[in-house]
Formats: sequence, C-alpha cells, structure tokens
Amino acid sequence: MTSPEFALFDTAIGRCGIAWNAQGIAAVQLPEADDATTRLRVAHAARGAQEAQPPAELHIAIRRIQALLEGVRDDLVDLPLDLSGTPDFQRRVYAATRAIPPGRTTSYGDIAHQLGAPGAVRAVGQALGRNPFPIIVPCHRVLAAQGRAGGFSGHGGTATKLRMLEIEGAQFGDTAGLFQERSP
Repeated sequence: MTSPEFALFDTAIGRCGIAWNAQGIAAVQLPEADDATTRLRVAHAARGAQEAQPPAELHIAIRRIQALLEGVRDDLVDLPLDLSGTPDFQRRVYAATRAIPPGRTTSYGDIAHQLGAPGAVRAVGQALGRNPFPIIVPCHRVLAAQGRAGGFSGHGGTATKLRMLEIEGAQFGDTAGLFQERSP
C-alpha cells in the first residue's frame, strides 16, 4: 500500500474516522457535525487519504476504540502509529500522554515537568491541540491547572472531552469519579 486510506466507524460518541498506511495508524478523527465533515478532516489529516475498507488488523483496532468509548478499560498503547514527520517534542508529549491509563487524568504542567521542560506548559497544550490520534493518544485525559477542563480541539469542544472522561469514569487521585456525586 503506497497511499493512506481511511474509514468511518460508529462509536458511543458518534461516527469517528481512522486512517492508516504501511507504517501504522496515520490519523484518528473524532466525530464532526456530519459524516462529510468527518471524511474531509480525516482525509486531510492523513495527507489525502482515500476511503477504503479497513484490513483485518485495523478492524481489531477499531473494535478496541469502540470498546474504550463504551467504558472498557484499554490503554491502546500497543496500536502502531505513523509518527513520521512528527517533531521530537510532540512525540515525547504523545508518549507521555499515551501512558495515562483510562479513567485517570493529569495536567499539561505535569506532562511538561515529566518531560523535563517545566516552562513548556503551553507547548504541551499546543502539541496536544495538533494531536492527529485522539483517543489513541488520549489528550482528553490532560487537564488544565486545578483540574479545569482546559481546551479541546475536537468537535463539541470541552463537552466532548468531558463526555469521554465520563465514559472512562475519570478520577482525580483517590476521589470519586469526575461525574459521580460526592459526599459533603
């Protein structure tokens, strides 16, 4: 296979897109307002990918993404990503983000510290804003300071981010889930 290909698939949050090439998954697209926009965005993210039937190994990845978005705990860290052309700093941010387990969160500042660049909080946010692999590189698990939602570039903005965290039963440390009632 020489050129990237993509397919749309149904999930609990809407129809997502996934693009692939010989090196691995080239892009993941969260649902847009309609399928046509999702198609355009995933094709663009994967440098002109054409719609096609996914090969068997991609069906497995799709099923795992669908299951994660239904609340199944799966970190997806073994799914191969095509990171060619991705700058080193972004690769490091994506690796740190992939290490966040489902149901857990961290902050942009924590990732910057983990990378040995405590002054790079905005750069971490920008790298995640350009994340071509949402869900697999779970940028929705990264919050702003004091546990605020922060930004989210996917359709629906922070509401989508919070919905994904809700599905995962996100927790802050040892406290109850993000959307569970707390005792006074």
